[in-house]
Amino acid sequence: MSSGIRKRNSTRKYILRLIYRVLLLIAVLIGIVLAVVLYYVANPKLPDYVPVEQVHYLDQWDAKDRQTYYFTPQGTQVKGLRYEWFSALELPFSEQPFAAPEYLARFGFLVEPGQKATAQNPGNLPVGFARHQNPGSAEQYLDITCAACHTGELRFNHQALRIDGGSAQHVLPSSVPTLRGGSFGQALVASLTSTYYNPWKFERFARKVLGADYEARHEQLRKDFKVSLDNFLRVAWNDTHRGLYPTEEGPGRTDAFGRIANASFGDAISPENYRIANAPVDYPQLWDIWTFDWVQWNGSAQQPMARNIGEALGVGATLNLFDANGQPLTGEARYPSSVRVRDLNLIEETLQRLKPPAWPEALLGTIDKPLAAKGRELFASNCAGCHVPSVSDNNGRPVQQLKMLPVAVIGTDPNSASNIADLRYDLSSLQWDTAELARSNVELHPTPSEPLDLRQLSAAKGLAYITAFVEERAYRDAKVTPEERPRLDGYGLPIGVRELRAYKARPLAGVWATPPYLHNGSVPNLYQLLSPQSERSTTFSRGTFEYDPKHLGYRPEAFKNGFEFDTRISGNHNSGHEFRAGQRGNGVIGPLLQPEERWALLEYLKVLGGPLESQLP
Repeated sequence: MSSGIRKRNSTRKYILRLIYRVLLLIAVLIGIVLAVVLYYVANPKLPDYVPVEQVHYLDQWDAKDRQTYYFTPQGTQVKGLRYEWFSALELPFSEQPFAAPEYLARFGFLVEPGQKATAQNPGNLPVGFARHQNPGSAEQYLDITCAACHTGELRFNHQALRIDGGSAQHVLPSSVPTLRGGSFGQALVASLTSTYYNPWKFERFARKVLGADYEARHEQLRKDFKVSLDNFLRVAWNDTHRGLYPTEEGPGRTDAFGRIANASFGDAISPENYRIANAPVDYPQLWDIWTFDWVQWNGSAQQPMARNIGEALGVGATLNLFDANGQPLTGEARYPSSVRVRDLNLIEETLQRLKPPAWPEALLGTIDKPLAAKGRELFASNCAGCHVPSVSDNNGRPVQQLKMLPVAVIGTDPNSASNIADLRYDLSSLQWDTAELARSNVELHPTPSEPLDLRQLSAAKGLAYITAFVEERAYRDAKVTPEERPRLDGYGLPIGVRELRAYKARPLAGVWATPPYLHNGSVPNLYQLLSPQSERSTTFSRGTFEYDPKHLGYRPEAFKNGFEFDTRISGNHNSGHEFRAGQRGNGVIGPLLQPEERWALLEYLKVLGGPLESQLP
């Protein structure tokens, strides 16, 4: 009997040792996986920084307007991150400054060779990195402005061509950890985390930030820094474990509506309002936008100020919908935010002076004028019907009525338009009075035939009403008078809202300078856009600035640590806008264009809307 007991004990010990070894092996494997993830989070796979010989500026506006646009704050606070903190951060495993221009340029942000700090840019940061102070506060916050996303650059023969108001190619928004790395948000979180938890790194950081106040303010700095870090980590964890952004955005793209909705309805109201955002879009160019009757890719917004407030909220402006006890704010207490309406208006009025970029023959090659003249004829018969809108005068403002093309007609990836039209959110906890909403400055198109159901509002409607309340409060806090308001609103326009499963066909002046193409950036150059889908690249590399002046687009070849764009992924489809044989509709918009016709059209698109157009025979 004792022998049997010993045998059972021996078997039990063997099983326990086996379980221990299996668990140890699992723990080691998990540790290895976490180590690999942390390594790539802290050391993102970024393209090398290769400075250009010179940055050339086109005659789009003057230097004063350019600096105003680049560095005027709009009220974003980037999770409470202070401007001087950002300037003092180091990389996770070295003492190299995180904010060094040559490092931030590797994410795709725009800098100049050998640039120096200025009064408007004391941190010597890239385009669109500004700072602001809230009224009554001494703190200076890092403010990411619209210039960061709506300024482009093309490079050719070691020269850079700045496209003001063009499409950025940086990797800005995502803080979701990936093995590839490469996102600015992800790298920033890694730097913040290493600064807080590495005592030697935090010591250097604190002395840079506080200087002579080090002894008196060291502990408070650590507490304040932890609050900001926790905000970043909370968003990174939330976005990761919920899988909110399954379609990787990559360079030059973001799911703007999806992120704004998740921030405004999910973060600020209820986790039940988080929705999958699988519709990244390219940053659109901004010249002539002030003349458009409706803006956004799907033509969903009308008022300039409301559009800009929504953009600021999406990038990180603070927004309070509830009081300290979790009760919804009501009356004039609604809704304090950090948006800066006077600065937003200054940016908007500056953009009214922005001209489309004109083809620079000295840098990119001379125009074949006879070929461009043939292209003009082809444009008139194949493109003008959609891309040359009618124009009316509205109190001295030339208003272009842009043509909206239903998804069933244009055939491009439907996710962006469908999500805006179809997704619903529960805003009932805000306890809005529907009669009050009806009296607001929001106009719904078409006028609803049924009462609003606050438990099932679309993103466009919900954001419009929140923006209306934010706008009212911000105007009051900025002491905007009733006489000033129409100008700040933008031409006295209401906060118009539409929800169309359609995309707008915008005018094409300067289109040569805005690659890649379609609303989701799924076609690398204009030559492919004029070709059938079967001739378009299924995958190509994004993130380069190297320009191809023949095909009019960024070069699609693979390069070190480039982002592989896969058009087979939902949200990335390169379908639609096809010139090919077949029945019109479902993406076929015109007859098959022969290669020589495509080249002629491209030559004309180089000069469309510019001074060289008048020189064509």
